[in-house]
Amino acid sequence: MPPLSLPGVISALRSAGCVFAEDEAELILSTACTPDEAAAMVDRRVAGLPLEQVLGWAEFHGLHITVEPGVFVPRRRTEFLVAQAVALGRGASLVVDLCCGSGAVGAALAAALDGPELHAADIDPAAVQCARRNLAPYGGRVHEGDLFAALPDVLRGRVDVLAANVPYVPTDEVALLPSEARDHEPLVALDGGVDGLDVLRRVTAGASRWLAPGGCLLVEMSARQVPLAVEAFTQGGLDVRRAASPELSAHVLIGTRR
Repeated sequence: MPPLSLPGVISALRSAGCVFAEDEAELILSTACTPDEAAAMVDRRVAGLPLEQVLGWAEFHGLHITVEPGVFVPRRRTEFLVAQAVALGRGASLVVDLCCGSGAVGAALAAALDGPELHAADIDPAAVQCARRNLAPYGGRVHEGDLFAALPDVLRGRVDVLAANVPYVPTDEVALLPSEARDHEPLVALDGGVDGLDVLRRVTAGASRWLAPGGCLLVEMSARQVPLAVEAFTQGGLDVRRAASPELSAHVLIGTRR
């Protein structure tokens, strides 16, 4: 099979509705090892698979994160959560990435901080397998299970930074997501219940038992969910403050164990 031309790939992607067809074409052609692989990647992208699942990786906080089929793709706006966690986590000895998906947040924190003990957890077996690949270079341990129930009891009361990128799309709005998300990413990583805050409430209710004194919980949400999320943090016994990035449309609540 002859090599695919850049203009040909751009045309195919543009016809499929890819807004950034030029950039995506260059990434596909530079990632593929053979013409056949490039053609298959173009076909998958034209069929609607997320670019990151087509490539097999996503760029996140300066890292290449492996992204396997059926695993939640890390979002650029979540880099803001990482930045907040890094600012608070200098000197942290224990970091936990809850609802870890691919493990992107945990990997970014491990790379930016000074070698903390790293644990991550997710309820989705595919995500756990993917996260283990991404966190292995940092000695991270990835556990399969439902939120805190997945973590070893020895971590209770010791966590300095607890990052929880919980699902927060209201159930009725999942169908409104772009097809790349609703058709190719796991529902468990998207659906946050009636108001989108079901998982967040469970995390804030249990976080104090796992945080070290002065330890921090960081959770991302939408702007309209902030008032109810603040209530959940307060009811969980956490002192809470808000951080926002208009550029990334990112909103993070930071709760500190009293």
